[in-house]
Amino acid sequence: MTVHVLIVEDDPVQRRVLKQAVEQNGHACLLAEGGKAGLGFLKTRGSEIGVVVIDLAMRGLDGLSFIQAVHDLGMDVPVVVQTGQGGIDAVVEAMRAGAFDFVVKPVSPERLGTAIAGALKSDDPKGRSLRRARHQPIGLADIVSASPAMARVVDLAKRASHSTIPVVLEGEAGVGKEMIARAIHAGSDRATKPFVILNCSAIAPELIESMLFGGSTMDEGEAGERQQAKFLQADGGTLFIDELGDLPLEVQVKLLRAAQSGEIEAAGSSRRRKVNVRLISATAKNLIEEVKEGRFREDLYYRLNVFPITIPALRRRKEDIPFLARTFAERFSLEQKLPQTVGVSAAALALLTAYDWPGNIRQLENAVFRAAVLAQGRELAPSDFVQITAQVPGFEGNAREAGAHAADRSVAGTAPSLVEVKASEAPGTHGTASEEADVENDGVFPSGSLIASTDETGNVRTIAEIEEELIRFALRFYRGQMSQVARKLGIGRSTLYRKLKDYGIDPDNPMHDAA
Repeated sequence: MTVHVLIVEDDPVQRRVLKQAVEQNGHACLLAEGGKAGLGFLKTRGSEIGVVVIDLAMRGLDGLSFIQAVHDLGMDVPVVVQTGQGGIDAVVEAMRAGAFDFVVKPVSPERLGTAIAGALKSDDPKGRSLRRARHQPIGLADIVSASPAMARVVDLAKRASHSTIPVVLEGEAGVGKEMIARAIHAGSDRATKPFVILNCSAIAPELIESMLFGGSTMDEGEAGERQQAKFLQADGGTLFIDELGDLPLEVQVKLLRAAQSGEIEAAGSSRRRKVNVRLISATAKNLIEEVKEGRFREDLYYRLNVFPITIPALRRRKEDIPFLARTFAERFSLEQKLPQTVGVSAAALALLTAYDWPGNIRQLENAVFRAAVLAQGRELAPSDFVQITAQVPGFEGNAREAGAHAADRSVAGTAPSLVEVKASEAPGTHGTASEEADVENDGVFPSGSLIASTDETGNVRTIAEIEEELIRFALRFYRGQMSQVARKLGIGRSTLYRKLKDYGIDPDNPMHDAA
């Protein structure tokens, strides 16, 4: 029997676009003009349907109601939801309701194909591919991303792997710079040669020169020098210099000479050695700013930064979170030899997608690792991510804790008069009493969703002070979605940007002032 993909979309143009994308990936389609028609297909031809692709925003029976109706029918068909740009709050609700994955309009055929393939595999243990253990080499083909931004990174990395061009990987800590560097090496003609790492931030500055180039004062002689010098270890292969921005200025001179001539000179020695090394560097710093401040040589910057690749933070590509969480859970189940492969529940995926992950993929990986090891059931639940749950509005426990904090402050007399910011329109809430108690309580807004109208002396605060705090609150509340922040505050986007500038607010980190 042919397995069909059911497309539920009330816009005929979008329905045709999705049909073409699904068929381009080799799947047969069934088309439904709305939620009710989609349910009709499931009732009559449910055994033929392997995946449902549905738009969240539809007239009549919308995407969320459709998912709930599918569950009420007792059906377990995976649902991939489609949403517009900036609709992460609706996505979180859909994931909590049980959606398997989500895609963002306009969706590429490749991204939709990845989502459908993952959904088809989800209920087929034989079809599951066992993920590589982390000690095994990873190639570019192993980096499967759901987001267009990360797909662009993979495309650039593939191009870089076909040459020896120097590459600089830019991005925050934990975004996967070393993984991309390893994949570039694995995809190059140097794959069978060494991949050597030097982390400049993990080594005392006075030792970096001898680590890179070797030192003539070592007791072990030439053999010891060869063992120490990263350039010599990487001869014929790739040298990955991590945290390049922390390289001391005096070492930068020698690195520039090595990059230009292919020759290195050990510390304290006048003898030069020819090496054949491909350089890949990584940094979490803004190297242009480092150059302007005189902390990084401009000539070295232009020598190494020939092919820059910027890896976006995880909060900028939330489409990747469900896939990564499932992959990590499966991998850790295998590595830790758990009795059964641990899955990730819909509610847990919603929680993980809602969180902003300041530590990026590394933080997500560690969170899933801890949860998988301690898990009691077959699926990870929000209760397995206690530290994350406490920081995401709308999840169990937040409102209760916030109410307690607010009561404590009131008793202490530290907030004699308060203006309440209602949570009835909070992303992912429906205005229940418990949910209105708080929207975000992380120590920045001590009373949760309450903003003080008087200062510590008992005097009424100025309108500007309250406005600034409200804008900061709204940016956190709507997770930096500028259109939604402006709309909810009742101002235009241009006015919002002007106020951000006036108050010195960094929209990406509203609790701190802009640099």
